[in-house]
Amino acid sequence: MTQDQQTRPATRPEDDRYGLDEPGSGSGHGSQGMAALMLGALGVVFGDIGTSPLYALRETVLAAAGGESGAPVQREIIIGVLSLILWSLVMVVTLKYVVLLLRADNNGEGGILTLVALAQRGLGRARTGTVLFLGMAGAALFYGDTVITPAISVLSAIEGIKLVTPVLDPYIVPLASVILIALFLVQSSGTGKMAIFFGPVMLVWFLTLAGLGVLHITDDLSVLHSINPYHSLRFFVDHPGVSLAVLGSVCLAVTGAEALYADMGHFGRSPIRAAWLWLVFPALWLNYLGQGALVLSDPSAIENPFYRLAPQGLLLPFVIMATVATIIASQAVITGAFSLTRQAIQLGLLPRMEIRHTSEHTSGQIYIPRMNLLLLVVVLVLVWTFRTSSNLSHAYGISVFGTMVVSSLLACIVIRHHWGWSWPATIALMTPFLIVDVAFFSANLLKLLSGGYVPILLAFVLIVLMWTWVRGSKILFDKTRKSDVPLLELVGMLSRSPPHRVKGMAVFLTGDPETAPASLLHNLKHNKVLHERNVILTVRAADTPRVADAERVRLSRITDDFWRIEMVFGYMESPNVPRGLALLRKQGFKFDIMSTSFFLSRRSIKPAAKSGMPIWQDKFFIGLTKSATDATDFFQIPTGRVVEVGTQVTV
Repeated sequence: MTQDQQTRPATRPEDDRYGLDEPGSGSGHGSQGMAALMLGALGVVFGDIGTSPLYALRETVLAAAGGESGAPVQREIIIGVLSLILWSLVMVVTLKYVVLLLRADNNGEGGILTLVALAQRGLGRARTGTVLFLGMAGAALFYGDTVITPAISVLSAIEGIKLVTPVLDPYIVPLASVILIALFLVQSSGTGKMAIFFGPVMLVWFLTLAGLGVLHITDDLSVLHSINPYHSLRFFVDHPGVSLAVLGSVCLAVTGAEALYADMGHFGRSPIRAAWLWLVFPALWLNYLGQGALVLSDPSAIENPFYRLAPQGLLLPFVIMATVATIIASQAVITGAFSLTRQAIQLGLLPRMEIRHTSEHTSGQIYIPRMNLLLLVVVLVLVWTFRTSSNLSHAYGISVFGTMVVSSLLACIVIRHHWGWSWPATIALMTPFLIVDVAFFSANLLKLLSGGYVPILLAFVLIVLMWTWVRGSKILFDKTRKSDVPLLELVGMLSRSPPHRVKGMAVFLTGDPETAPASLLHNLKHNKVLHERNVILTVRAADTPRVADAERVRLSRITDDFWRIEMVFGYMESPNVPRGLALLRKQGFKFDIMSTSFFLSRRSIKPAAKSGMPIWQDKFFIGLTKSATDATDFFQIPTGRVVEVGTQVTV
């Protein structure tokens, strides 16, 4: 067995525990700790949704007016649109994510792949195909969000320059590109030091949003009528012709809601809930009310109601502040993409990639060079293709609410099979959320030809990639298993007819601890020697985010010179084999890295005449295996201690 088989979708340890305990809730923090976590959450969790006022109301009102910025906008349209935005924040963000999904944690962690792990745990191993596909779809759509968010956020902020001086209008796209390139370039050095300032900056940002909103609500107090949800429903009755188009733009106000759940492990549910309910939600609500009142009192402000809230003398500082806020929002989704990629690799959905840790103290601060480059290229293509935030907004909603639909479907499985609710209770709870999510997703399908094809195309490519990797890895595992030699049988043969012995310890990595590793067989065949101590090492990915050191390594003796070791890492961790082996010293097992050789199999894969996949998918899988990061680097094994043995396999 070789290393690529080792990273196939892992079997789950039976003793992994899940639940609705509060490991990441923050309930154990004092008032100062709670305040610090809330401040940190402002800079990471709420950056995306916190910059939505830059464009959400403008795009929604323009959709209601037929897309013409100069068209007259009726008062009831403004009130109806505000009511839709405000109650979408209540229904989608507050009730679904803050109240419900934050309870669905996997040892304190959240996110779309956490729901997959919980759903798989609830269903058991036999019925996880649909869950795995939903996880692929949700992850693929989330990647669409991670490339659109930086592009639309930075563009919308830089567009405020037009109000300062129209002369700079032709430089908006180049300037946005420079900012985005700089943002992606600094990822390699880590953002830990900058992140210290993210929270305070976003605190000032949300207070500014609230203050400007309050300043302008008095322009037309009738906007307070939008608090009544009746106006949301009335809008659909009075304006059926544009209701779907408007709904497709309202969704811009709730982009970033998924981050509340995905980043739960960093800050805990209680700080995230408190920050949303006591600061972020009120600030957004007040700002949207202020924009609405401004437009009602001055219809020309619809051109850019957000920046028109600021006094003329403070417009340039406000543009700078908005640009900084959008950079922070972009940083949050880039970090989220890195984290999701590491989870997908650990769960066997993606090939191995180089993962660099940018902090000695925080394991969550990672940098994935290949993913960073891909994100940058796609973001720049989007900026130069769509050129304005209004054009790019057409591509936004499908990825956001596609992910939300998947989250709701997975939540149904988790609530029924993991929480143990009855189907009637589960359906009664989740149906309203599914109706809202599907309605928003359907409304955004109207934008398919004007930009909505972007996240659909990206998701399709990524789903094909992940499915090819999962399917190809399984076929490869099944084929190589047919020619495997049982480990105990080989050990018995070696005991009866021992080869020449050499000093030191040899570690043979394998994906199946019951069969002899290919590297061991080839070492015996060609070198005709055996080390004094031989370890058969299996590295598995658990479906929990992290594994305690006490449960990391399991050691079992086969004979005096053969040992079997199982090493487990959570899907939020980066595997480190030498560090894991060092833990065995506490169990009395001597380990010295300088007298240990690691034997790995390097395969040359060729397409087979008969395969379980089409020939194009065979070649695609082979290409993915060639692009996968070397196992030595992935498992953080010292290169000077590695011996690679080549084999050839057909799939």
